[in-house]
Amino acid sequence: MKIRRTTMAIVAAGALVLSACTSGTSDDDPTTGDSAATEDDSEDADDTAAPDDSDATSDAGEDEGDGEEAGGTTGKPDLGITETKQDNISYSVGADEWAGLNANTSVTNSVYNAVISSRLSSGFQYFGTDGTIYPDTDFGTYEVTSEDPLTVEYTISDDAVWEDGTPITYNDYLFDWVSNNPPSVFGEPPADDEDFVPAFDNVATDWGLYVPDGPQGELNGKTFTIEYSDPYPDYELLVGASFPAHVAAEQSGMTPEELVTAIQEKDVDAIAPAAEFWNTGWLSPEKTLPDPAIAQSSGPYSVDPAGGAEWSVGEYVTLGPNASYWGPPPATSNLTFRFASPETHVQALSNGDINVVEPQATVDTVQQIQALGDAFVLDVGETMTFEHVDYNFAEGSPWADNLAAREAFAFCLPRQQIVDNLVKPIDENAVVMNSREVFPFQENYEDHVAKIYDGRYDEVDLEQAKAKFEESGLEEGTQVRIGYGEGNQRRVNEVALIKASCDQVGFEIVDASAPGLGDVLASGDWEIALFAWAGSGTVTGSAFWYEIDGPGNFGGWVNQAADDAWGVISTTLDEEVQAEQLAIVETEAWNDLHSIPIFSHPGVVGYDATIDNIIKNATQTQAVWNAEQWVRQD
Repeated sequence: MKIRRTTMAIVAAGALVLSACTSGTSDDDPTTGDSAATEDDSEDADDTAAPDDSDATSDAGEDEGDGEEAGGTTGKPDLGITETKQDNISYSVGADEWAGLNANTSVTNSVYNAVISSRLSSGFQYFGTDGTIYPDTDFGTYEVTSEDPLTVEYTISDDAVWEDGTPITYNDYLFDWVSNNPPSVFGEPPADDEDFVPAFDNVATDWGLYVPDGPQGELNGKTFTIEYSDPYPDYELLVGASFPAHVAAEQSGMTPEELVTAIQEKDVDAIAPAAEFWNTGWLSPEKTLPDPAIAQSSGPYSVDPAGGAEWSVGEYVTLGPNASYWGPPPATSNLTFRFASPETHVQALSNGDINVVEPQATVDTVQQIQALGDAFVLDVGETMTFEHVDYNFAEGSPWADNLAAREAFAFCLPRQQIVDNLVKPIDENAVVMNSREVFPFQENYEDHVAKIYDGRYDEVDLEQAKAKFEESGLEEGTQVRIGYGEGNQRRVNEVALIKASCDQVGFEIVDASAPGLGDVLASGDWEIALFAWAGSGTVTGSAFWYEIDGPGNFGGWVNQAADDAWGVISTTLDEEVQAEQLAIVETEAWNDLHSIPIFSHPGVVGYDATIDNIIKNATQTQAVWNAEQWVRQD
């Protein structure tokens, strides 16, 4: 057995995404943050450097990490691929079936969806193995032209086209901007209307908030400029990939020109049909391969059956090469994404049914992959994904307006036992995680934790838990359903440990796992949600988990001080101010018990040793971040 251990100095983590562990970040269930999606979704935020005066296009790729694959950097290696080999390589992140091209809605924002959809798109940048932001110069370039006000100019490659040959232009990015529900177009959402539904069901809102005038450019143009109303620390990530505006226009009974005009004139009624299409038209609820004329790709792969794309319900989705892709051709013609529960991954790897897996990082899984012998490779390393529990503050919940009840659960939550029993056998350096925003392996972790948390919940204290339970007024046997995506053995074990501890206090812990993490979270049929956020290199990307109206605030936490702090973080390039305000957010999250972090996930990738160029990625993009470079040895 060939064992690789990858470590990296993570420079930053910030936006959350639900993860399948994430394997959705890799080993659990999925959800994505800024939000991309994974059950371990998460973009965590830490110390991303503020922009300087130089050109962002040239700067972004120079922040080298510890990776060794890309000539000493952590970006994609330049392999000089010039032709596509006819072959099929299969991969699995988990059991959840693909929901469709649009992985940015409130119900599709997960790693399970993003790992497939990301192969069907390209944009101005991507995350390297350690969260470093790298420009994708095959797609285009961008540069800061002014710092006061912050202004960025984008240029899309003349060669960049949608799958039907339509150029990718300003039109697509104007449509992407309006899909962020900008208040300058739709007005401020009513603060007191719980039933309010935005025009676009988009988990991302930042572009609409921070660039009120939207991108400025010409119809069908290849360049556009955006001007920020305030400094924005994550400007490099605000504009990435897009959806084909000409398809949305056509499907909504408009011409591309009419859609652009409607957005520019802020004609909400005219935009409405395109918004409805954005919400549903790029989804696949019937679990059939979408029409490639509608689900058009801008990436190296396609859903066109002519290239071998296929969907076998409950089993897999296969992608084929995008014949119109202008960048380096994919090294292998077909990628198959198998919908397989993590507990089946090792056997499927051994049988050759799956060639690359990112299974739940359990002791058994690691030992089983090691036992397969030298025909397979095991890659173990750190990830930007962390396990946590969220409280449900909904009316009728035992936690609503009852801090003592939340404290009772916190005092009986066996975090150290979970780490000792389930994580340390994989990563001997694993520790209980006491921050939601900074990882234990980051340099500023200890200083940050010292500012936000006093250690009161480090060890189980059943006497204190019982006292808080009595103070709360809860009845003996109060049921606490722990919801999570089924098919995750580590979480099964976590719930068992929690039950063994917290049932002694007066709670009745119930394992409430169910299919599909996104559905579980959206249902609200839980008192505690157990999942993970997977992260990447952003400063503000995790705000949506805390904010009062944040789409990732599944428990409905309300804390104005935390909201105000995020408001400051989102509008400053001063790293010291960012750190101060982030400490306020986490102090509030600990004192009011918004959630409880447990541990940073170890990451495991197992693969067929005959396949080259598989490079583990610590962010929510998973190992498939460079899947277009995977190729089987001759």
